[in-house]
Amino acid sequence: MKHNVDATLPYFIPAPPFLFLIGTFGAFIKIKSPIYRRDALLQIGAAGPIAGFIIAVPALIIGLMISTVVIVDSEQVGIILGDSILMKILTALTHPGLPDNMDILLHPVAFAGWIGLLVTMLNLLPIGQLDGGHIAYAMLGDKHKIVAKAAFLALIPLSFLSLNWLVWGILILVLMRTTKHPPIQDIRTPLSKENMYVGYVCLVIFLLCFIPAPFQTPQ
Repeated sequence: MKHNVDATLPYFIPAPPFLFLIGTFGAFIKIKSPIYRRDALLQIGAAGPIAGFIIAVPALIIGLMISTVVIVDSEQVGIILGDSILMKILTALTHPGLPDNMDILLHPVAFAGWIGLLVTMLNLLPIGQLDGGHIAYAMLGDKHKIVAKAAFLALIPLSFLSLNWLVWGILILVLMRTTKHPPIQDIRTPLSKENMYVGYVCLVIFLLCFIPAPFQTPQ
C-alpha cells in the first residue's frame, strides 16, 4: 500500500443491537509494519475519515430530500437520532421552515448517511490508534498524550447523555488498552503545510459531525 506500510484488511466488529443500534462498532485495521514519518502517519489516519465523509454527505442530502415529514406524536415509541451541526444545517436546507410539531422520518438512504457521519466522528476521536489518534499524534507529537487523555475522560460526562459513549470507551480500553499512540521514529521532522491543512480539515469534519447524544428515546 502507499507509504509501504503493511496492514490487514478491515476487521468487522459486531455489536449487540441493544448496546449499539446499528449492530456494529465499525471496523479497524491492524498495522503490521512500523510507520516512520509523520506525514505518512497523518495521511494514513486522514484517508478513511475524509473518504467516508465525502460518501456520507451526498447520501444524507439525497436521503433527506426523499424523507417523509411527519407530525410529532408525544406518545411515539422508538429511537430519536441525535443531531450534529452538519445534520442541522442540511435539515434546514432540505426542509426549510419545519414547524416544531413536525419531524423527519428518515429514508434508509438518509439513515445510512447519518450512520456514516457518526462512525466518521467516532473514528476521529484523538485517542490511541483510532484514525483521530494517528492524526493528532502526527500533528502534536508527544503532546498528543494530553489530548488523548482529555478526550477519553470527556467520555465520562458524555455517558450521562448517552450510554453509547460508555460502551465506546470500554471498547477502546479492551481493544487498545491505552490512550497513548505508539511512537514513530521520525517524530521530530515537522509536518508539511499541506498535511497540516489536511489535519485541520479532519478537525472541522469532527466538529461538524459531533453528536452529543447519538441515540435517544422519546421523553
